[in-house]
Amino acid sequence: MIRFFAPDIATEAVLPESESGHASRVLRKQAGDVVEIVDGKGKLYTCTIVDPHHRHTLVRVDSVVELPKVWKPRITVAVAPTKHADRMEWLIEKLVEIGIDRFVPLRCERSERKELKTERIEKIAVSAMKQSLKAVLPEIDETTPLLRFLEAESSTAAQKFVGYCDDAVERRLLARAYTPGSDATLLIGPEGDFSPAEIEACFRAGFTAVTMGDNRLRTETAALVATDTIHILNQAFK
Repeated sequence: MIRFFAPDIATEAVLPESESGHASRVLRKQAGDVVEIVDGKGKLYTCTIVDPHHRHTLVRVDSVVELPKVWKPRITVAVAPTKHADRMEWLIEKLVEIGIDRFVPLRCERSERKELKTERIEKIAVSAMKQSLKAVLPEIDETTPLLRFLEAESSTAAQKFVGYCDDAVERRLLARAYTPGSDATLLIGPEGDFSPAEIEACFRAGFTAVTMGDNRLRTETAALVATDTIHILNQAFK
């Protein structure tokens, strides 16, 4: 069954305009049809369409169940957007499919792209949430300067890792550095990597330099591999 997204379904039994248009015009849903709706906060609603409309489809809530995320630790992925926006769109789709709690686009000294259109990223995240049968939508931050992000993260209890390419800096394999069951913050830099001053700031904020293996990875690939590594370790050591 195709799922719809309505963040305010608990207080207003109506689909948002974009979802209403998809339901009525594309899927041709009629009054009496049963649909599933997620609120992005962990709840799945089974509803009956009362009045289909391309802007505001009215529904009746028949039942509600909790649909919590399947992973327990909180996972934050902070990454400097790549020059080509489509690579970031691909990344957020895959991260949501795998499972994250927060996505933070970063502005670094060597960033090829200084801003990321949050509205576009949010739409892709919603689509990926529905497609992967999840009910929790990750937090998506506005583009944040690296130093501001580090300042906010310095006091968190999460295990903090920064992917870094320079062999001159001591690095650990992420699969060996991470302790399963712990919250994790993953920090991935731009195509030109972090500047020496930035990586020192990461260390002062409590981040550990890691590598994802022997292969040299693109920014978006490194972020995806790091996230999946955390999930695999948590599943293997339940």
